[in-house]
Amino acid sequence: MDEGLSKYDVSAREFARGRNLKAAAWLTPVVLTGIPAVITFLLLFLTATTPPAAATILFLGLIITLLAFVASLALSGFFAYRYSKWKDATREKMAADGIKAEEIEWFMRELRPAEKRALREISAHDVLLADAYRETLASRLTASRILKSSRKELTTTQKRQNKLRSLNSQRKPEFQTQIQKDIEKLASINNEAKEMLVEAESRLQMIEAAAMRGGGLADSELALKKLSARTSDLPLALEQAKMAEEIRREMEEEEAENSI
Repeated sequence: MDEGLSKYDVSAREFARGRNLKAAAWLTPVVLTGIPAVITFLLLFLTATTPPAAATILFLGLIITLLAFVASLALSGFFAYRYSKWKDATREKMAADGIKAEEIEWFMRELRPAEKRALREISAHDVLLADAYRETLASRLTASRILKSSRKELTTTQKRQNKLRSLNSQRKPEFQTQIQKDIEKLASINNEAKEMLVEAESRLQMIEAAAMRGGGLADSELALKKLSARTSDLPLALEQAKMAEEIRREMEEEEAENSI
């Protein structure tokens, strides 16, 4: 990882934890099942001098191996579940300050089938176009996420505003003013995300068209820089709005408790 990490970047230690969980999910059945199986065959060859002894060792070895296999499946499922949770949390952490081109592989399930196909085809023929396509895909994914999240936050804040109207509090006008500012900020973020999404989708179409005719993208550098800047700025603004709303909610709850 680079030294200039933002507060949302994932550390090398966290990536190592993910690799360990993935390895544990795959290797646990092999190790736990293989050890008793190997020991059983070693005992058969080294200590089983008579057929009854060999049969006893083989029977006990098969039972222990079967039990170890069942236990290993349970442990493997547990590690796979933990890895899935880690991957989801890491994905959200990456997206918190805008998805980057090099992080696209983490969000492949959010790409449309046509985008996946276009990315494969462009990557196979033109490295520069593929880089531009990844950059724009990152912007498109970021815009889609912000649009969804800001819409949800806006609805929640508006409901909170309506609920506040029914409360009998001396600070109600102050809370109403602050919540209205949050609503305006979230609405602005939502509108910017819509514009960013349109720009990104238009740029994707231009890159795909350029790839089909074998042309370059010398004229798109400024637009890509514009999209990259929005990719970083909008998520941070949304996080700030969420933090302000959380503080507002705590203040309202404290005010309600004091008035009882």
